[in-house]
Amino acid sequence: MTAFPAASAGLAPRPPLLNSSPRLEKLKASARKPGEASFFYWDAHFKNDSVKVLPGEYFVHDEDMLITTTLGSCIAACLWDRERRIGGMNHFMLPDGAGDSGRYGSYAMELLINEMMKRGASRMTMEAKVFGGGAVISGMTSLNVGERNTQFVIQYLQTERIPIVSKDVMDIYPRKVCYLPASGKAMVKRLAPTNTDALVAIDRAAAQKAVPTTTGGGSVDLF
Repeated sequence: MTAFPAASAGLAPRPPLLNSSPRLEKLKASARKPGEASFFYWDAHFKNDSVKVLPGEYFVHDEDMLITTTLGSCIAACLWDRERRIGGMNHFMLPDGAGDSGRYGSYAMELLINEMMKRGASRMTMEAKVFGGGAVISGMTSLNVGERNTQFVIQYLQTERIPIVSKDVMDIYPRKVCYLPASGKAMVKRLAPTNTDALVAIDRAAAQKAVPTTTGGGSVDLF
């Protein structure tokens, strides 16, 4: 296992008291598309501009600001065009459902891929890193939400011929994901399966919509 890098590793140094930047201010002032993440902030640990992707949202960028999310049974697909150096992340709760919503896998993947292609990316040079799908709620394994989400995204990417170059999925751990879209680098921290009330609430909401099928934390990995 590896540790989080030093706060300034690979990132440009900034004054310690600065909590914003021209890039953040520009992003905050820009109009957002439906489903596009809008929670922008200054990450004090990494000393970098950041955006948090909430359930049902996505974000695409061509600079190495941080794209972050926290996952229970949900999935985050991180796509990267290795030639154009454009990347993005989504966060979906269920494989499928009624209506056009980024909370459902098929639509979430379409939103992410389409936005990357609008910015010049090509399906032919995309690759993926996949995270999440944890069974974080004890006693709810019969619904298999995390497993179903994981199976969906793997099958979807296989169908689209987008190779999965790394993944950290399933098991019992919630995860925090930090992604750098221009370089395609991802950092994943497995969280202790305690004190995750917000994630459990999200997972319970997803489980309530799911149709059952018939059939210690704290480590950090670089992907």
